[in-house]
Amino acid sequence: MKKITILALSHAQASSITGPMDVFLFAGVLWNMACGKQISPCFEVTIASPDGKPVKCLNRLYVEPHCGIHDVKKTDLIMICAAADHMERWVEQNGDVINWLKQQYRSGTQIASSCTGAFMLAATGLLNGKTATTHWGYTDLFRKMYPLVHLRPDAMITDEGDLYCSGGSNSYNDLSLYLVAKLINREIAVQCAKAMVQDFGRITQAPYAAPNLPKSHNEHDILDVQKWIEEHYAEGITVSTLAAKFGMSQRTFERRFKQATGDSPLVYVQKIRINEAKALLEKPRSTFEEVTYRVGYEDISSFRKIFQRHTGLRPKEYQRLFQEQAGRNAISQG
Repeated sequence: MKKITILALSHAQASSITGPMDVFLFAGVLWNMACGKQISPCFEVTIASPDGKPVKCLNRLYVEPHCGIHDVKKTDLIMICAAADHMERWVEQNGDVINWLKQQYRSGTQIASSCTGAFMLAATGLLNGKTATTHWGYTDLFRKMYPLVHLRPDAMITDEGDLYCSGGSNSYNDLSLYLVAKLINREIAVQCAKAMVQDFGRITQAPYAAPNLPKSHNEHDILDVQKWIEEHYAEGITVSTLAAKFGMSQRTFERRFKQATGDSPLVYVQKIRINEAKALLEKPRSTFEEVTYRVGYEDISSFRKIFQRHTGLRPKEYQRLFQEQAGRNAISQG
């Protein structure tokens, strides 16, 4: 059996420890049990903490590990848990863990990270020049802390051959199933997903992400522009009219706006419109044609392409995912 070590750290999201453990332990087991077949476990799973002592998770649940990290002699893959806040401090407090991860990688161990566990993996330097993902809400901080890593916040999973990352929170399930397929085979992974009633093969977290609209800069006149756009997004907006309205030349306006927000003014307008379109599509009985006009577009076909580019889904797919979810999952008792 393949050996999996789940790294449990203080302040972790508890499910990022127990969730992957369940997926790996259920592979070759749960489906077989449900189908009356002989079970055939694929993985041996160990939870390891820095010192072998229980760790207190964010929800105040204590997880008792099987051992300390330095008791792990040989493992095929290490899965790093996720935290939710104070990422800089979380990384700084785990210097011994970072060194251990580097040693394990040099000995041939593969490493995967759940959600913000990518911060810990990136701290090793192993991701420099490589592609990674993490929770979409931590994009700016990750890029600030690890500028040498090519971050793909839209991706659900990144695979660099022996280094893996997953997107936000519950994407540990996506990554765990992906690793079952890669380390064992796809058939076992699909069976495991079916037995756990878990979606298999999701590739993007873009539909779930809120737009990145930076406002921590000190450019007060640009903040005024942002506020105006957010209140008038459905109107006909051009860069020239915005520049004139706020008393700048077009060239200066475009330069300062992008410097402050990271986006051109028109891309910023697009983000606002897409976010409003998503909210409208989540409401019952809304049509994409109506939504298109309400957010300021006239060309339905053009906006459909823009919507899909930003969310990774066609409008109808987005509606099926979010608008109908509560209704389709409920069974009436009346």
